[in-house]
Order: sequence, then C-alpha cells, then structure tokens
Amino acid sequence: MKNQLHLNTLLNNLSVHLWSKNWWIAIILWFAFSVPAQASVILRIAIEKEVEQIKVGASSTAVVKNDSGRTLGKLTGSNSYAAQAIPGGVALDKWQSRLFWIEPTAKGYVYIGDRWFRGRTLIVSTGKGITAVNWVDLEEYLYSVVGGEMSSSWHEEALKAQAIAARTYALYKRKEQRNNPLYDLGDSPDSWQVYKGVSSESPKTYSAVDQTAGQVLTYENQIILSAFHACSGGHTENVEDVWGNPLPYLRAVQDFDQNIRDCNWNTTLSSEQVSALVPGVGSVREIMIESLSPFRSVKTLRIVGDQGSKVLKGEEVRTILKLRSTRFTVNKDVNGNFVLQGLGFGHGLGMSQWGAYILAKNGFNHLQILGYYYKGVALTPIKAK
Repeated sequence: MKNQLHLNTLLNNLSVHLWSKNWWIAIILWFAFSVPAQASVILRIAIEKEVEQIKVGASSTAVVKNDSGRTLGKLTGSNSYAAQAIPGGVALDKWQSRLFWIEPTAKGYVYIGDRWFRGRTLIVSTGKGITAVNWVDLEEYLYSVVGGEMSSSWHEEALKAQAIAARTYALYKRKEQRNNPLYDLGDSPDSWQVYKGVSSESPKTYSAVDQTAGQVLTYENQIILSAFHACSGGHTENVEDVWGNPLPYLRAVQDFDQNIRDCNWNTTLSSEQVSALVPGVGSVREIMIESLSPFRSVKTLRIVGDQGSKVLKGEEVRTILKLRSTRFTVNKDVNGNFVLQGLGFGHGLGMSQWGAYILAKNGFNHLQILGYYYKGVALTPIKAK
C-alpha cells in the first residue's frame, strides 16, 4: 500500500509539472491531419548475414529475378528452397546469379530462415557467404517491431508511444548506415530492434502503427536517437554516463518501474566466469565499483585478477558481463563468488517500456509519455525524399 501511495504521489506530481509548465507545447505538433499520405519508405533489414546456406521461399507464387532485373522464373508458393553460396554468387533452385530477388505475388509473405516476413527478399553474395535482406515498407516493418518490443496486450497509448519511438529509431539508424550498400538495420535487439516478422503482429500493433503513421520525433529539425529499454529500475540515466556523448534530449528522469519483477535481479558469478568474460586479467580476485552516475548506476568498474586489472566503462559494464543493467551492488558470498544485486533491464536511456506501461495505465497519452522521456522534442511527419 505504501508503494502504491508513493507511485500515486509521483504521478500526481508529474501531472502537475507537465501541465503547469504548458507541457502540451513541449511536443510541437507539426503534423497536420490534412496533409497527403507520406511517401513510402523502404527499409532493408538483414535477416541472415554471410552464411553458406539460407532457406527461402514465399507463401504465394514468387517471381525470381537476377542482378539485371530479368525474370528467371517462379517459385511455387509454400515451398522451401535452399539458397547456396557458390564461387562468385548464389545458387537457387536451377539458377545461378550474383544475386536474386524473390518477389511474392498477391501480397504474399516471404520466408527467410525460419520466419515469415512482409515485402520481398534480396539474396546476395558478399564474398564471405550469402546474405538475405528483407526489403519492407517502414510501416509494415513496425507492425512486427511494436509487437516484438512490447506486449500487444498492453494499453494502446503505450503501444502508440512505442510505435513512434521505434519508427524514429529505425530512421535514425538508417541514416547512420547510409554508406552500407546492403542493409539499413539488423533484426536483433543488440544493436537494432526486435524484428520477428509476421509472428509478432496483431490487430493492436496494426492500430498503434496506423494511428501514428509517418510520425517521428525530432530535435532542432533532426531525427533523434530515440533509445528505449525494458525498465530503468526507478530512474533513467543521462546519455553521457552510459554512451559517453551528451545529447540534449536523452536526459535522466524519475521513473515508475522499480516494482516490476523484471526490474529486480540477482546474479552470482564465479571467479572463473568473470575471467572468461574479461580475458587478460587472469584469475579474478575482486570486482570494484570505482564510480557511479548521479542515479547510482555503475560508470566504471575495475576487474582485478592475479595477472592484471581492467576497467570497464559505461555500457560495456553491462554488455561484457552480460548483466541486465548497470545499476547494481557487488558483494562476495562464503564461497568467494561475486553476488550482484541490481535494478533495471537495459541501458536505462530514453523511454522505459514498463514506465510507459504504467503511465498509460494511469491515464497518460502517448504524447505525454514521449514528452516525458525525450526532452524538448517535436512530433514531425516524415519528409519525402
């Protein structure tokens, strides 16, 4: 009961703060409902990279084209075919070429590896194997991403906030990859977003994407790095304390997710396990927290072994040690193992997905949620290019 009262106080204070500061103009609504539909944006998503063989196909009859765009023939729908790396190209069924396009008819899906996707497939030789890239419309890509990143059972306002954040993130990363001749994004959460194909789509993800179609977050007319994470454990972080470079819109805010089960974790690591994760220091004797962020996340961590020591900084603390977050304490148990007790899940920057869930349940809409986690941003329609 005490925790619920504390949460209600925080939410009430947040509401007063937002409206007393004329918050509704913090997100500038440049989006006019009378504007024509935005030009289609096609994303190139790498599904399989530099492998010897890939299973491909389509749910309907698919047209197969070569590197010059000439139609070679068709693949029968609902069958799996092996695309195989060969010297200088790719072998697919009875054809050989430097690359192949697989284009389903009648709005069918394509099959890559073990999943179904919208759009079409490019299979290309890279010299180190073959790579399969899903070319898909941005909005249709988001049908999957929203359901992969957030449970489709959640409140529609949280899902709409996720749709805008994910759309913005995809276009930011696409710009970063503009010199990549093959793809714009991958399909994993390590560096990209969760993209499972049609299996994570649902009527609620369609609605969240369609209701926010073409909308992105910008700061001073530039698409932002709209980072998001599962939960912060009670407070998000300033970006410079995690990734090093300050950004004016990724500022730390008090959060509401510290009582979520996934935000509370414990991990026990043996000396041998840490040595394997941090090579070069020998047998690990100590794990020492050297500096913390203002919100008690670990900024620098020293690993001390019998052959030397190594300092981990910022995000590498979490990724190298394979931890849920960087907000933790370290102790030793009676067996000399390192016991880490922590809060949060993810890098702690930008929007907390569980925080968005709680705010939505308490009556905040998607614009209020986004305006809380991303400071000074504008909601802007995608510009046709």
